[in-house]
Amino acid sequence: MKESRIGYYFIVAASIIVVLAGLKSAAVIVVPILLSLFLAIVLSPLYNFFNNKGVPNGISLSLVMGLFLLLLFLVAKLIGSSAQNFSANIDFYTGQLSVYYLSIAEFANSMGIEISVDDLSTLINTKQAMGFASSLLKSMGSMFSNGFVILLTVIFMMLESQHFVQKISYASKDSDTLEHVVKISSQIQEYMVLKALISLLTGFIIWIALIIIGTDYAFLWAVLAFMLNFIPNIGSIIAAVPVVLLTLVQLGSLSAIVVTVLYVIVNVVIGSIIEPKIMGKGLGLSTLIVFISLIFWGWLLGIVGMLLSIPLTIMVKIILAANKNTEWIAVLLGTGEYIPDINK
Repeated sequence: MKESRIGYYFIVAASIIVVLAGLKSAAVIVVPILLSLFLAIVLSPLYNFFNNKGVPNGISLSLVMGLFLLLLFLVAKLIGSSAQNFSANIDFYTGQLSVYYLSIAEFANSMGIEISVDDLSTLINTKQAMGFASSLLKSMGSMFSNGFVILLTVIFMMLESQHFVQKISYASKDSDTLEHVVKISSQIQEYMVLKALISLLTGFIIWIALIIIGTDYAFLWAVLAFMLNFIPNIGSIIAAVPVVLLTLVQLGSLSAIVVTVLYVIVNVVIGSIIEPKIMGKGLGLSTLIVFISLIFWGWLLGIVGMLLSIPLTIMVKIILAANKNTEWIAVLLGTGEYIPDINK
């Protein structure tokens, strides 16, 4: 009996490895589908709102997609030139930061600590840190080169959502199965929509604050803060690094400290106070799982996998929590807080 159980686990592990290898090989296809799914989930409440008001499906879909494309066009227009200018000036900003490296090295040497500018440059790869933002946004832009395919997929997914429950009901005569599927899909949708709104609020606050402070490319950093807010705990840190470095070069150390405090306050207030109250603690992931999922999904699906790493892991956790046999895995992925029992 014990040997058969061990063999079962080996088969499951082998199957998972085969599936992951297939996903990595098919990343070119999987990534647009995942991105489309993410967009469809976020846009579906607005689509359902128009439908509930008695607006025909075709008009509702046209309104939602029209608003989305208009927003996408405005954002691309606003960040396009900023990203190019910032990328072109990275070498200049890196050179300016060498002055601060020299000051730090001199201060350390005066305290009896031997350190060189080269050591600091090696420790803190300024060009890589500051170039991360533009490379991330460029990668997102190239990902939307399949925009027409993604757009069509989103449209079909939103249309299909109207008949999803009926299909599950027809395919499975078990009422419990139907109830679990509906609860899982509603929890995933609730998480994604609330997370998108909270991330939007975070980006808006960062945008206004950086305009007041006077940091260049404020909208660029706001978009970066919005995107990386989907990565809890460490996302805001990654988003803050290039902004603090740029502010240090542009406006001096005092303004850089103000920007650092700004990101800390926004992260604490929104990430640690507002978000848990709105979304609840049951869907939380441990910091270790956040970091591991970031590496794992990034390796598996590239930059999109990194950005969607937490939503994808949350989806996996919700699905695991829905089954008594796999609920223990959902508990291991969590923070130790109470996890709602979806089976009740």
